[in-house]
Amino acid sequence: MLELRNVGFETDDNKEILHGINLSVTERFVAITGPNGGGKSTLAKVIAGIYQPTSGQILLDGVDITHMSITDRAKLGISYAFQQPVRFKGLKVKDLLSLAAGKNTSVNEACAFLSEVGLCARDYVDREINASLSGGELKRIEIAMVLARGTKLSIFDEPEAGIDLWSFHNLIRVFEKMYEQTKGSILIISHQERILNIADTIVVVKGGSIEKIGPRKEILPALLGSADAGGPACSVLTEKVEGVLGA
Repeated sequence: MLELRNVGFETDDNKEILHGINLSVTERFVAITGPNGGGKSTLAKVIAGIYQPTSGQILLDGVDITHMSITDRAKLGISYAFQQPVRFKGLKVKDLLSLAAGKNTSVNEACAFLSEVGLCARDYVDREINASLSGGELKRIEIAMVLARGTKLSIFDEPEAGIDLWSFHNLIRVFEKMYEQTKGSILIISHQERILNIADTIVVVKGGSIEKIGPRKEILPALLGSADAGGPACSVLTEKVEGVLGA
């Protein structure tokens, strides 16, 4: 279980980005949404250890990880997928998957992970992680890395950003499968209705604090501007989220 107790974060020039964040992640699938600039990505990076909180406490299964590095948190079982994946010139896809899995993965194992994210495995397993790969390809390879790790907490920062429609449909299928199979928790930053619609819990972050939190069936209808979860909806929630929250 992940627990945040009164967590805050300030930049080096004393600009407050997060304040008073109290959050427990016990469900298998938690989605964080809200207006742009509200602090969602910063919150994800604070949990992963990319940023260190300036106040409060973070616990993972009762262990205080507040001041642990991203490396130490990764060893304890936290994975993080960037909104803009990093390129590793000279490193092949299979090598990257082996690093993620913590063992020398076979070609068949690597191909299985790549197939899960909709890539023709044999065409990619020996590809170099460089400029020849598109943003969508990098995004799917990074998700394959998270699958290979199989950690207790997997964090995805707007995984739909920069991918085409077909890739997005496949992405939903991957998350649905992860949701069915995982023994840990999936935490996703997203505006997308289809992603929010498979979450157990939705957290709405605005102005650096948690504005709303609750089960999907209670939170999603308000975000969609609908009386019930089956009402009319848009495929991208950004504008409606901002409207509901008065941003």
